[in-house]
Amino acid sequence: MPGMAANPSIFRHIQLPEDTYDMYFLEWFVPEKDETLEAYALRMTQKIVHKDIILIGVSFGGILVQEMARHINVRKLFVISSVKTMHELPKRMRLAKKTKIYKLVPTSFVSMLDVFRKYAFNDFIKKRLDLYEEYLSIRDKYYLDWSIAQIVNWRQVEALPNTIHIHGEKDGVFPKQYLSNFIEVKGGTHIMIINKYKWFNENLPRLIKE
Repeated sequence: MPGMAANPSIFRHIQLPEDTYDMYFLEWFVPEKDETLEAYALRMTQKIVHKDIILIGVSFGGILVQEMARHINVRKLFVISSVKTMHELPKRMRLAKKTKIYKLVPTSFVSMLDVFRKYAFNDFIKKRLDLYEEYLSIRDKYYLDWSIAQIVNWRQVEALPNTIHIHGEKDGVFPKQYLSNFIEVKGGTHIMIINKYKWFNENLPRLIKE
């Protein structure tokens, strides 16, 4: 399960032994009006038709797969660049929950990426916009507003059994100082599933078997 608004292409370079595993990719869809995260997770599980599964979720996708695991049997749960409980959310997100300031996030900017790229004034910004263009598939404002609200208001208080948390040393979205019981990837950022894929290809098969 990719991160918020992202498409499965973020897993493009992830490779597991083909003689042992089949990989299937889930995709976001726009939630129904006032749909709870629990209800959304249940609907997403209906897209899974296999047994003896391992769920892997990145960022908000990591939160979603934990909610999905409440509805179906999961052999193992991998949470990447994400959090396992509400207590691991950074202080700014907890403050946003109390003040409701998250409702003021200008999510409509996502629909204007083409305009921003046209007027980008340096190569760094252009490259970052190209990255967004390549990996973000959902630009629906309601979905984005809903997703942010689900993250900051997430209520899970204890980590689920069989959860393996993999996190980047330099993750700026969910800083590691708020986390516990995770495997640290040196130099990893919030998008390490894309640019640290070699680490995952080397270590995921072992972690799945352990």
